Amino acid sequence: MDEPPATRVSLILRLRDPADTVAWHEFVTLYEPLVYHLARRKGLQDADARDLCQEVLLTVARAVHTLKPDPALGTFRGWLFRITRNLLVNYLTRQPQPRGSGATSVQELLEAQPSADPSATAVFEAEYRRRVFRWAADAIQHEFTPSTWQAFWQTAVVGRPPKEVASELSLSVGAVYIARSRILARLRQRIEELGDEVTAILGEVDHGIPS
Repeated sequence: MDEPPATRVSLILRLRDPADTVAWHEFVTLYEPLVYHLARRKGLQDADARDLCQEVLLTVARAVHTLKPDPALGTFRGWLFRITRNLLVNYLTRQPQPRGSGATSVQELLEAQPSADPSATAVFEAEYRRRVFRWAADAIQHEFTPSTWQAFWQTAVVGRPPKEVASELSLSVGAVYIARSRILARLRQRIEELGDEVTAILGEVDHGIPS
């Protein structure tokens, strides 16, 4: 993605226009992998996980025309997770029925309260953090020399010892630490552009890379 993913309010508003292909591309690029990853972790096969993704997309398409940003629902990501979680529960427990039939309303999906599933929340959030980190890293990589980037990537992401990386790149250990610090600061700045949707990620960037 060349542009930052939209925060919850702006994305909801933009998705109301079916012709806004940029908004829908942003939504699918950032959020569909979250749904797919959660479905796979919960035991769905590839084809079924992709079916679930389509069902979530259809539900969002039906919802955005009437949805009003509601603090009670939390972030847009939280709203999407509730729909995904409840569709997943329905998928695992219901009898087969036509996809995208609209038989279950968006309001019913939001109000449904299946058993708490902390593991599902953790999977969804972890995948989101990875997606945002990858977006930010791709967006800023061109700002640094290859050796500076590798000094950061090999120590902060791969987890190799700074001394080993410094020797490999013909840099001082101090230069490796400086490179890592500079890029982490730039990542933090870039992620801040996403607003309060990713506030929780900022602390992780300060102390390490989302894994």
